[in-house]
Amino acid sequence: MSPCPSVRGTPPNSAEEATMAHILVLGASNGIGLETVKAALAAGHRVRAFARSAAEIPLSDPDPERFTGDALKGGDVTAALDGIDVVVQALGVPFKSLFGPVHLFSDATNLLVPAMEKAGVRRLIAVTGFGTGDSRAAVGLLQRLPFQLVFGRAYDDKDAQEMRIRKSGLDWTFVRPGVLTGGANTGRYQVLEQPSSWRNGRIARADVADFIVRDIASKAYIRKAVVLVN
Repeated sequence: MSPCPSVRGTPPNSAEEATMAHILVLGASNGIGLETVKAALAAGHRVRAFARSAAEIPLSDPDPERFTGDALKGGDVTAALDGIDVVVQALGVPFKSLFGPVHLFSDATNLLVPAMEKAGVRRLIAVTGFGTGDSRAAVGLLQRLPFQLVFGRAYDDKDAQEMRIRKSGLDWTFVRPGVLTGGANTGRYQVLEQPSSWRNGRIARADVADFIVRDIASKAYIRKAVVLVN
């Protein structure tokens, strides 16, 4: 698929309108996870917001199902999957944690994947990042050294995360955003599916969430990895 814009305000087709899902968002308290909770609720989905600080998520109208839990505790993850159709894995680590060993992404995935398989929940949308897996080769020459110095540990762990998911029988999608920014959903961004088109660029977290919610309805990128940029 060639790069194409997603235009804000485009009405969903009848198939999308009929596809209301019960979504579990892991890492729902901030960043892309929080934006996904907002976008999914706005689209009419049921949302279970999973985070250690779920009670503090700043939303009330509409209010998601709040699930206080730890993505590194198997019992919490198993309980959170009850009645779920789609899982969005949007975990993150604080910037200061990037300079030490990072195991969150792979450790959480090693718990999540078998729990999903056992529960019969097949659909997983995992937010990783541009530079993960086979997109590492698309990082520009001038960016490679600083990328490795700052993000290398985290992205090595994201590589392990993606590899574990690929080995599963799940219907997965890898969402690899470029440099994340704040601000509202613009609805205009590029979905880069072909490796030859992959590049870095900026994208709002709200636009990443917009893509995730649209993909839940369309299922256009099952077992595919896409890079998202403006």
